[in-house]
Order: sequence, then C-alpha cells, then structure tokens
Amino acid sequence: MSDGGITKRKADHLAIAASGEANFERSTLLGDVHLVHAALPERAFDEVDLTTSLFGRTFRAPLMVTGMTGGTPEARAINRMLASAAESAGVPFGLGSQRAMVERPETAATYEVRDAAPGVFLCANLGAIQLAGMSTALVSDTLRRVDANALCVHLNAAQELAQPGGDRDFRGALAAIARVTRELALPVIVKETGCGISPATARALRDVGVRSLDVSGAGGTSWTAVEAHRAAGDERARARELWNWGIPTAAAVAWLAAAVPDLEIVASGGIRSGLDAAHALALGARAAGVAQPILRAVQAPAPPLPASGGAPRFTADDFEAGRDRARAFLDRLCDGIRTAVVLTGAASARGLAIVPRVITGELRDWIAQRPAT
Repeated sequence: MSDGGITKRKADHLAIAASGEANFERSTLLGDVHLVHAALPERAFDEVDLTTSLFGRTFRAPLMVTGMTGGTPEARAINRMLASAAESAGVPFGLGSQRAMVERPETAATYEVRDAAPGVFLCANLGAIQLAGMSTALVSDTLRRVDANALCVHLNAAQELAQPGGDRDFRGALAAIARVTRELALPVIVKETGCGISPATARALRDVGVRSLDVSGAGGTSWTAVEAHRAAGDERARARELWNWGIPTAAAVAWLAAAVPDLEIVASGGIRSGLDAAHALALGARAAGVAQPILRAVQAPAPPLPASGGAPRFTADDFEAGRDRARAFLDRLCDGIRTAVVLTGAASARGLAIVPRVITGELRDWIAQRPAT
C-alpha cells in the first residue's frame, strides 16, 4: 500500500467508526445479564471503591480507553485529548494501530501523547501479523518512541479478509506473540478487534506467556462493516457477509472467565454505559474498555475544516473542550458502575464478580454451549 493509501485508510476508519454506520446489527448480549437488586444495600455511593488491578498496576476505575486511531493529523489531536482524559481519570489508554508509524516514521507524532498526558499508562499497538515481520529490537524501538508502558497486540483476521488489499496469510502470529512476550520487558496484552476471543485461542495465548486479554467482542463497532463501507463490488459483498461475524462480548467474557480464570480479562466491544461495564464485571472481566462512544464525545462538535480543505485545526480551546467531554464520559461510566455496586449490595466494583445474577436469553445458550476445547 502506498504512503498516501495507508493515511487515507486510517482517516476512513476513523470517520466510519465514529459515525456509527458500521455498528453490529446484533447485540453484545450484556442485556441478558440481570443483577439481583438489594433493597437494603447499606452502602454510601461516594464511598464505593472502584479501584482495580490490571497489567501489574492499580487503577482508579475498572475502565480502559482502548486503541482507535493514529497516522493522521486529526488522530494526533484525538489521541492527545483521550490520553489526557484517561490520565485524569486514572485509567489506561491505548493507541490505535501503529502500522502507519512503522511504515511511515514521519507519522510518529500522531501517536505521541506524553506532552499531553505525562503520567498516563500507555499501551502501544501492533498487529500480530505485523509483529511476525519485525525484530524484537524494532518493536522495542517503536514502543520507546511513544514511551509506552505496555504493548497491545491486535488480532484482526476477519477485518483483513474483509479489507481491500488486506492480509491473507495469518501464519506465524502465535510464534511472534510468544517471542515478544518472552523478550520484551513490558506487559503484553492481546486484543481482538470486534470479533471476540474463544477459549481455545485464550488457552493458546496463555500457554505462550500472555496474561491479559481484551476480548473486543461482537456488538459494538464491526470492523468488517467498516471495510464494507470502503470496498466496492465483490469485495464489498464479501465484507458485507462478515458484518455480524464474531462472538458477542458477554459470551466471550463468560467463556474466558470459566475456561481461563488465571487470565486478566478486559471486556470491550459495545460498552456504552456504566451498567454495561457492571454487567461485564459481573461476568468476570477485570475492566471494561470503551472506544467509539468516547471518540464521539471528543469529536462533537468538531472544529470546522480550514478553507483550503484537509484536516480540522484543533486550537488549545478545542483540546481542552474535547478532553473535558471525554473525562465527563468516563465520569458517567464510573457513576453507573457505582450505582450498580450500591444496588447489588456489593462493597466495591471488584465485588460485582460475586453478587447474585440471573442469565437469560441468548447469552444463557452461549454459556451452556461453551466449547470444551
């Protein structure tokens, strides 16, 4: 792909994902989780403990802003706003895929956020297939360039198969993950991109040393649908067929919590509210990840386009306003989690994993039919 091609693809991805026009047409199944009401909770809302342990650190809330963007001027502004909001909320922040940075070093600035968020726990982001073609030294250099605290390795076979000109050979990914997990001096988190992670995949990753997984399940943004919007002809038809492919977020979390309880699970994919996050925690997630809704928060209202065209120009006031909207969104999620904690009689967000619950509908079927291997 040409230099201009990858930049345009990143810009297209950002615009389509933020628009909501590539959402799954199926549910996360988080609505099939029903927490049992405690009419006498004996808890004070403001004293609810939201802290969680994740990636070897303690964070102020069981939330994560997951990777979305990079490689374009608008992406730089968005990453800095989101990183600053995550820092102030005391939660981790993930960059979007850094493939553009590796292939076009001049785009590195669009991923650099330390000037805006010097203390944020920052997760770099590289694709598993991309890792297979990179030395560990190059991976380390890429992480040092952005001063990352951890590496997220994304799995996106379905998106690549739906993408015009995408990868078609996925051999060597597990070996590459094993290598960087063994050789890097930083935590390695493996995440999907909207299709979920099965118990068999989770066990394979655990067996090569991975300790943290982001299920990124079906029900939020469909990246195969994003590619369907970008494709034409037969390629669009193939991508359209894969629009709803994947394991729903709630099912993926419930499966992994039962099959690989020694792994840290982040639940992303369609988390839209604090109650969604609480349901994911009740299923066994350590934290909930958010992407599209917080992206939309920082983008609305977006700065006007310059008269000459091109990317919008973000002023200092735009940055502060976007960061504040993102922080307000995270605060609303925290309030929703606190509410669920109080109304279930739990003592903390961690306690949601053991409160009484009822599972109904399609999620009950997924749990009952969890693959044995």
